[in-house]
Amino acid sequence: MKPDYKNWIPRGMVYSFLFAAIGCGAAASVFALLLTGTLKTVMTIVFAVIAAVFCGLTVWAVSMYRAFDYNGKRQMARQIIEGTASYVKLPDGGKCLDVGCGSGALGIAVGKRNPRAEIVGIDRWGREYASFSRSLCESNARAEGVSRIMFRQGDAAHLDFPDETFDAVVSNYVYHNIPGDRQQYLLETLRTLKKGGTFALHDIFSKSRYGDMQAFVKKLKDMGYSRVEMIDTTDGKFMKKSEAAWMALSGSALLTGRK
Repeated sequence: MKPDYKNWIPRGMVYSFLFAAIGCGAAASVFALLLTGTLKTVMTIVFAVIAAVFCGLTVWAVSMYRAFDYNGKRQMARQIIEGTASYVKLPDGGKCLDVGCGSGALGIAVGKRNPRAEIVGIDRWGREYASFSRSLCESNARAEGVSRIMFRQGDAAHLDFPDETFDAVVSNYVYHNIPGDRQQYLLETLRTLKKGGTFALHDIFSKSRYGDMQAFVKKLKDMGYSRVEMIDTTDGKFMKKSEAAWMALSGSALLTGRK
């Protein structure tokens, strides 16, 4: 039995772009055949341009899908997951929270590195990622031989855990998907971290999404966190800057440290 972590680029999105390109191209052809005069010219050009745009989006989505494929040539998703998990060292019997666990990959990776710890993965498993589910996470954990792990429904914006519950908290590409004050979402996650606990939160920490993250780092230090660091993951650590640019992942970084 092998794990199936799916792909961070939903197949439905790829097919949607492809079908839209085909549909608009077909419409442009129909208008060229059936209409006359100025209307023919305008409608044909408009739908031809839209078809070209969707063709470009299809190529982009397919390239993204291949890059993130766990079993493909690039395996960027695996590199990011394993790299983020490497920042977590748990004591025997320690507990780790994986926020937005998706298909269970990050929590399972932490569990493999810390076999005597307990891992909790939470996700809302929304329609936009319909291929991800609690049952998929559980199946992947069994396939990887990780038994001290559980998965449950949860909301990253309002975690159903008391303060200082976990010895470590992790997440990957989660908070930028949630509208609202994303720095507050980070604080909500860190609220559940024990004194002395570690965190490794990977996301697109661009200013347009998060505001001033250097100020946020200072805020955490002022709150008493013993170590806080922003590590750029687009400088070759997880991806090249050129990859981050065309994949719309510029600003990707690890927020890591100790409470």
